[in-house]
Amino acid sequence: MPLIRPFAGLRPARGRAGDVIAPPYDVLDSVEARARARGRPWSFLHISKAEIDLPEDTDPHDPAVYQQAAANLQGLLDAGVLQRDDRPCYYVYRLVMGEHRQTGLVAAASVSDYDRNRIRKHEYTRPDKEDDRVRQIEALNAQTGPVLLAYRSRPEVDALLESITAGEPDCDLVAADGIAHSLWVVRDSGQIDAISAAFDAMDALYIADGHHRSAAASRVAAARAAACDDAGYFLAVLFPHNQMQILDYNRVVRDLNGMTPETFLAGLTGNFTVTPVAAACHPQRPGEFGMYLGGQWYRLGIHAERVPDDPVGRLDVSLLADNLLVLLGITDPRRDRRIDFVGGVRGLAELERRVDSGEMQVAFSMYPTRMEDLMAVADANRVMPPKSTWFEPKLADGLVSHLLD
Repeated sequence: MPLIRPFAGLRPARGRAGDVIAPPYDVLDSVEARARARGRPWSFLHISKAEIDLPEDTDPHDPAVYQQAAANLQGLLDAGVLQRDDRPCYYVYRLVMGEHRQTGLVAAASVSDYDRNRIRKHEYTRPDKEDDRVRQIEALNAQTGPVLLAYRSRPEVDALLESITAGEPDCDLVAADGIAHSLWVVRDSGQIDAISAAFDAMDALYIADGHHRSAAASRVAAARAAACDDAGYFLAVLFPHNQMQILDYNRVVRDLNGMTPETFLAGLTGNFTVTPVAAACHPQRPGEFGMYLGGQWYRLGIHAERVPDDPVGRLDVSLLADNLLVLLGITDPRRDRRIDFVGGVRGLAELERRVDSGEMQVAFSMYPTRMEDLMAVADANRVMPPKSTWFEPKLADGLVSHLLD
């Protein structure tokens, strides 16, 4: 089976994408989704967060939610708001966020290659989140949330995708958050064959975001076996690794584990250089951290001998956990309720706000995880610590969906 293949995508009718597209299902809670969808009857949130159309106390995992999602999808089809392409296509997808631009490919990716680790993982999944995605796929008979994949950049592949964008896009809009989304439908058989061959020659693809969606697709494919050929593939968007943008994923901690600020600062010097700075500290390189404590910013530099030669241990999120968070009594950041995580898109002012309010006692700004590090972890068949990556810009839900015939 090929690594990727074209498919007949389900897309907004011409001129309707602005009515339809929505943020990914997992970046909004039910209250936020309800507010975003108010007055927007065709918003894809009515499919990805269908509890917004049920009583406010409805559990998002209630069977009625999946039934409602299926009814809402059928409603968009009946109204002609969503239409399916009449042949298998690829779709070149460009995202623009400020000065950042990335151009990738919407395709169907092979479940069998995911199962045998040619499409590589770097996170654990939770059974309850997998179950939710399986129920959603089964109810809709479709995959609607794309998995974000990376490939090691190849100039000839990147140039091929860029060449397609020389034409007029089939969809071009700026979403409410200011992110520009452009889509080119690739119908030419020669271009399709060239794209398929170029990607099939690659050794591996890497899951950047969407581990639960890909795991759920694998489970659905196993359950359906040969009964549904489309179930052997899952909806994905593939970008070259050097165009992807990972923002910092910062940490805030509720208390100092019984220490005074002076005692805590003194305890850091065994593992870090500690330098007070006059302004909010954005780390400039791996192994450097900002810390906000008692109204003062500090720049922390990890001692070189504390950095192991290990793809997981040398990650900044690991260095902070193993050399500093343990001093605060935090040994399991995944489950410890004394720690919280703040996406870099919120800025360092959010760290200051949470400490100055008294909600938290100390905050740490991080240097963003690099794509090369993510791929090294995946190549080693290892797992990254929780909250290691925050990708921006986010893919749009509803721009292209994958029906399972």
